[in-house]
Amino acid sequence: MSETMIPLNVAVLTISDTRDFNNDRSGALLAERLTEAGHRLAERRIVIDDVYRIRAVVSEWIANPEVQVILTTGGTGFTGRDSTPEAISVLLDKRIEGFGEQFRQLSWQEVGSSTIQSRCLGGLANATVIFCLPGSSGACRTAWDGLLAEQLDSRHKPCNFANLVIPERGQHV
Repeated sequence: MSETMIPLNVAVLTISDTRDFNNDRSGALLAERLTEAGHRLAERRIVIDDVYRIRAVVSEWIANPEVQVILTTGGTGFTGRDSTPEAISVLLDKRIEGFGEQFRQLSWQEVGSSTIQSRCLGGLANATVIFCLPGSSGACRTAWDGLLAEQLDSRHKPCNFANLVIPERGQHV
């Protein structure tokens, strides 16, 4: 990769009824990984697992032209309050159908059949790419290392999501 990577502005949202900035390992891991990769942390927040509070934060970021990528962690399982997919899916203009399937394939190596309990998803909304990840730091590591690091790198060929959210590109190049 000889060309220079174009850094993206990435917002991280932790969805949890129990986490705060002192014990949010997953949000911290994502913030660390993205900055180590050369991207900028646009903002990091924690919100309780409530459909409308999740939508409010993500809608604000979707409307902000400075935020190009949104990573959420938490709320993708099947317990009573897990509601990230329900909160986010209605905001998407287009779904990234293969993201959940590919994540579960990678995750199988680590957690076996338990991977089917992940309802992670990806999509695009208002020229912002959104990835909703499980709440464990291991799952966030798997998603970043196995999928997101390449897909958010403007140099990755043959295509990547970075080139869809970089204003001067707005397409695969």
